[in-house]
Order: sequence, then C-alpha cells, then structure tokens
Amino acid sequence: TQQPTISLGLVAWEMSIPDGGGVAPNAIAMGSCGIRDRSTGAEAVVERFTALIDKKDYDGASALTSYPAGASATLKQVFEGLAPGKPDYRVTQFIGLDGTTGLFSMTGAWNFGDKRDWKYDLNGTVRKLSVGWRISWDPALIVPQLDAKRTAKLVRTYAQPSPRVNDIIGQPLMTEQTINVVKLDPAKITDPVASTNALAAAIAPVAPLIDGPELMQQLSTSQGKPITAVNLRDGDFAILEPRMAPIPGVVLEKQPKLISADRRVWSPMLDALTNVWLENRDGHSGWGVQLFEPNGALVTQLAGEQGPPGADIPATMDQHLQRAAEDAVVSTGSPTSIVAIQPSSGALVAAAQNSQASERGNIAFTGVYPVGGMIELFKNVAAVTKHKAPQDVSVGDAADAASLLGIGIDFRVPGLDETTGRLPTGKNGAENVGRGNAADSLLASPWGMAIAAAAVARGQVPKPMVAIGQPATTEADLAALPSEATDRLRAMLHDGAGAPEMAALNRYRDVQVYGATTGNNGWLIATLGDLAFAIHIDDPDSGDLTARVAARLLQSLATPD
Repeated sequence: TQQPTISLGLVAWEMSIPDGGGVAPNAIAMGSCGIRDRSTGAEAVVERFTALIDKKDYDGASALTSYPAGASATLKQVFEGLAPGKPDYRVTQFIGLDGTTGLFSMTGAWNFGDKRDWKYDLNGTVRKLSVGWRISWDPALIVPQLDAKRTAKLVRTYAQPSPRVNDIIGQPLMTEQTINVVKLDPAKITDPVASTNALAAAIAPVAPLIDGPELMQQLSTSQGKPITAVNLRDGDFAILEPRMAPIPGVVLEKQPKLISADRRVWSPMLDALTNVWLENRDGHSGWGVQLFEPNGALVTQLAGEQGPPGADIPATMDQHLQRAAEDAVVSTGSPTSIVAIQPSSGALVAAAQNSQASERGNIAFTGVYPVGGMIELFKNVAAVTKHKAPQDVSVGDAADAASLLGIGIDFRVPGLDETTGRLPTGKNGAENVGRGNAADSLLASPWGMAIAAAAVARGQVPKPMVAIGQPATTEADLAALPSEATDRLRAMLHDGAGAPEMAALNRYRDVQVYGATTGNNGWLIATLGDLAFAIHIDDPDSGDLTARVAARLLQSLATPD
C-alpha cells in the first residue's frame, strides 16, 4: 500500500508497508542516514545560520561563514542600522550538488512595528572547507544590493512638499529651504590660522560677528571633527561661494532646514515653532530601509511606505509686530528682551531679544530676574485677596498674588521651553515685603511678566500658545481675578502712564503702563487694546530706558512696512 511521502530536506522516500505491518528495513536505514546528515551536514549549517541571525548573534552567525571577520562587521551594522527591527530568516530550499557544495534559498523578513513589514528572497552557497561546511560569505546574502562598503539603515521618511509655518494672518512665516552649510574640516587644513582668518573674511558680508579667533577656538575643541562656521541661504551662497571654495579645509554641504521666509524675522520664538513643525512632520512620517555609500550618499530605498504630509502650522506670530519688537530691542546696548501676548486668546504674537541678551540664551522665555519694584502690583493684589493693608503684605502673600497673574505657574506649551518665574519658599515667605531684600526672592521671566500683563487686560490668566489650536496645559486653576483686584491693577497701569519716567510714552494716549527700575533690572508691562507686552532690560543706563524702548516698539508698529 502506498503511504504519504515523508520529506527530509529535499530528499523524499516513499515507504511501502508490507502486509505484516512492518516497515521495510532498507527504508529505516535510509531515513536514519538522512536525519543524521541533516543534523551535522551542510543544510544544518544553513539552518543554524538563520537561527543565529534571528537572535542577532552576529559573532555566532559569522563563524559559520567563509569570512567571519567581514561577516561579523556587516551583520553588526545591519542589526544596528535596522534597529529596533526584528529579523526572521527561513530556509525555503536546499540542494546538495555533490559532497562539497550545496545551494540554498531563503526568505529574509523584518518587522519594524505595526504594519511595517519587509520580506524578500535570497540565495546562497555552502561549501565544505578544511574546517567544515561554511556559507560562502556575501553581504547581499543578508540584505539585497548590500556590499562590504555600503550600510543599511532604517530611516524616517517625510512627504514632500513639507508643511510650512504660517503667521497669525496666514502668510508664510517659515518654510523648509535648502541651506548651504559651510564647514571647516581640520583633517584638510595645513595652516589653521590662515584658513580660519580667510573664511572669516570671506563670510564677513553676511556674518560680521564671526572672526578667525572664534573659529580657531571651535576647531581646538572639536576633537578633530569638522565644525560649522555658518549657514547660508542660496542667494548669499551664490555670491560668497567663489571666495570660500578655494580655502583649504572648507567643506560645503547642502541640507534642508526650516527657516524664516523673511530674513528680517529673527526670534527665539522660531525655535519653538521649529519644535512644533518637527512634531507635526514626525507624526506624519513614513519609513524606509535605505542603502548608503560610505560618504553618506543614498544608493536606493529597498522598502518602506510614505503617507501624506501634515497640514500647514498656523503660528501665532504677528510678523509686523515682531519686526517692531526687533527694532526696539536693538536700540539699546544692554541685554533687552520683549514678549508680547494677545490677551483674548493667549497667542504669543512677538518675542525679541538683542544680541547681548542672546549671548545668555533664550532669556525672553527662560531668564528669571528679581521683580524689584514691580512687586507693588502683587502687593496690591494681595491686599485685596488677603484683606490686608499693602504695608502688611508678606513676601508669601505677594507670591500668592503673583501666581494669580501667572508668575510661577508651570505651563506646558507645545514646542516652547519656558518658565514664568520662581516664587519664594521657606522662611522668607513670612517676612514683610518691605524688609531688606526679601522681595528679591520673587523672580519672573519676561515671558511670565507678559502673561501677567495679559491677565491684567483680560481679567484672567490666558492659556498661552505659539501655534493656533494648541494652547498650554497646566494643573493650575486659572480662575478669573477678583473684580476688585482687576480694577486696582488697571488703575495702577493707568496712573503709571503718568509717571515722569514714562514721558516717552505720552504721545500714546491709550497705552496703560507700569514700570520700575530697581538695581540692575528694568521692568515694564503695558497693555494697548488686545495687546499686552513686557520689557526687561538688564543693567539699564537710566530709569526711563524701558519707556523709551516701549515707545520705539509702538513707533515702529505704527510705521508701515
């Protein structure tokens, strides 16, 4: 009676069962021989090879090849380059040609997460060498088109064209453009002083603040790696490229980058919008397995999928107001920053700081300074809410009042690294606000004071945002201010406009303002219709400097572009 075929590898036997029910002795012998060969022979080596690949054991798998060192390096790169992908290699066919050679085919498969699968077919050879059966090594045995020099990588892919960032009225604010990156490679420099001085002179028309010694300093701390001297737009690059290219060590690269559509717009707010844009782009990214040459050039994409791009990002910046703020901050020689907010919505409409301030970081959002004389605002709110006379208000009371205006609140604004300020804790909190320097422990950032100004105008702390539709979140209770507190604050800003040091603002009748210069800190907050802004100047040269900067802002705002 004929029975179903039993397959061992590619060799099959048809067993005949005699009437007595026993299995033919020759069939038993043949089957035993086949099993023994499979466990120790060529096919077993291939099976072990795929099993070790699935375990990402590159040393173990490479030991089964004709070139262990090369195989180990390639497998290690593939496992790292395709991480966190999970491999699944399976032998699909084996053909033993003779006692020294075998051919096999297998499938390679990788899973990179939900519905991100890649499967392909591979072929290889196994030979009997003096050390035993070994797989003839070829990088293409692992990944199609791979060789000893190329690398395979799992990458994010992004749909084109990229979303753009629009301003509060829908005009382009930031777009992805090709930027020309000018680098200095120390490995290609024979005379570092000559190269750095020559490059500084070449880029001086667009980057006058970058000099040779600064570039030398960067080179000395780069540990032999190239440094970036400057990023240039295409227009500037076309003019300067003939001067830069011949300089020894200069390397010119093109990279896509999100930058302002109008070069006149520069703001620490752009960093926040870049973060929002990156999150948007990553949320709509695809995936790809790509091959690269040693110099980083893309060879091809072997697998992947790309969905559509995300929608354009509606930013809150008012570009006209932003340019006015920029004009105002550069009018001083001291570190100066301005933050402006729309009280009705919480939209951050402008943020500017001059180069002296930028040397210290994004201080418009993260710099904290003693509030000084601005504490009078918080004392008056505390007097109302705590039912005390202003002279009896403690530092702790003033801190509580400051939090009602947004100071010290922990906001989480998508894209923005910020702090509104720090409130005093411990023994100083119980001290009377008028004693010594106790009040100096109440710190605020320009951003925090702008929120406070917006709270005065609105009667409630708004939820700030840099992208329309993405307001801040907070665990704080942003309740409406008591009406008596709001009335008192607005009266203080109304009366503050008449102070002698505010004379520069006399021509702007509708501006409500309060300012104070104490020690090294000059503060001013102001409201004008649906606009609130704060100014901070570190080490002002006069008590009216904040008012003059505010007047410059309003004058520039009233001037058409």
